Amino acid sequence: MTDNNLIVAKFGGSSMASAEQFRKVKKILDSNPARRFVVVSAPGKRNDTDIKVTDMLIECHRAATRGENFIPIFNAICERFNAIAEGLGITFDASYDFLNLKLHLSTYPDYNYVVSRGEYFNAKLLATYLDLPFVDAKNIIIFDDNGHCDEPSTYIAIREALKDKSRAIIPGFYGATREGRIKTFSRGGSDLSGSLVAVGTEATLYENWTDVSGMKATDPRIVENPKTIDFISYKELRELSYMGANVMHEAAVFPVRQAKIPMNIKNTNSPLDAGTIIGSSHRLACLQHEQCEERIAGIAGKIGFSSILVEKHMMNVEVGFIYRALEVLSSRGISFEHLPSGIDTISIIVATKAIENQETNIIEEIKKATKADSVEIRHGLSLICVVAEHISTRHDIPQKIFAGLAKAQIKVKMIDQGASSLNIIIGVAEEDYETAIRAIYKEVF
Repeated sequence: MTDNNLIVAKFGGSSMASAEQFRKVKKILDSNPARRFVVVSAPGKRNDTDIKVTDMLIECHRAATRGENFIPIFNAICERFNAIAEGLGITFDASYDFLNLKLHLSTYPDYNYVVSRGEYFNAKLLATYLDLPFVDAKNIIIFDDNGHCDEPSTYIAIREALKDKSRAIIPGFYGATREGRIKTFSRGGSDLSGSLVAVGTEATLYENWTDVSGMKATDPRIVENPKTIDFISYKELRELSYMGANVMHEAAVFPVRQAKIPMNIKNTNSPLDAGTIIGSSHRLACLQHEQCEERIAGIAGKIGFSSILVEKHMMNVEVGFIYRALEVLSSRGISFEHLPSGIDTISIIVATKAIENQETNIIEEIKKATKADSVEIRHGLSLICVVAEHISTRHDIPQKIFAGLAKAQIKVKMIDQGASSLNIIIGVAEEDYETAIRAIYKEVF
């Protein structure tokens, strides 16, 4: 299904929450005929006190499985969709689908089926409003026997279902097993649905429409009005997502990244804003920008880490020392985040929650396994990651990072720049975390 200009557009819950938002979506789609295949989420919040339809469906399922009266919340769900249709001035007869859901809830309700109905109803409603074909995700998103998306089979099903359609509306978030049983992705999975449709249709661009004009260079809850990232590579995006940046469903990145399809994060409420372009490299992502090498992708971070400090004289000449220390953690199902080391010391950075109620045993077991001179655990560590391609070859970024921290009088607990040329990670005390983010941002941006 090769098309020189084919766009798959995915609209999130905030973009599909009301009749007013539906009109904005229509205007966006009408403005560019290349936006041929549209993936939608369930209605999100209309205001800060509202409830997402998916959350309502979860509560409805919970009540039904407990044998409680689910009818009031079921009626409220139906009313959400009827209110959108009424606001659009269209006839949307979903009585048969609503009845099916009600009967399903009254018997042995399946969680995946129930929570998927928000996307199902919303896609049908948008298809009715736009007078476009509705394609049920259960027929094109295929899950294997282990509950994982079977991507090769999914791409074949997508191509077959859409090959004769110039446009279509598709619900996100769910698919089905080969036996036809509904299966959902994790929350936020409509991003992944859109990504799969983009690859299956060999799209030239995947647009992800939300309520912000692209990604921010750092957490806006910490830095007031941070700059919008114009362009970012998929590798940089993965680094920022891993370090806590709330960007999008992480699994959504991989299909389009492998297919080398660029992604554009756009704002439904400000459609003329450029948003953020994501591509296989920042050179591709920034398209015509000339100063690619000068930019920094962003700053992200997390709190809640601990450092296991292991010291032993002549450790550096002892074969297998680090292996034996890590084997203790592995036997307890604990993964490590970073492993900075010196001649006679290693510092194993782990999530604090992962070692709760095990600290004394971990210390004793590492001492026994390694015959270390001392083992100590220190809590209260936060990690901050500055991300940019080719960061290891640039002298200016580290200089600015540590200048900012010095000006703010923040002590650095850890520095890690391993084999990756994408990031520098700094550890600071948790109480200094937000101050450090602001100090680094001020210098590097």
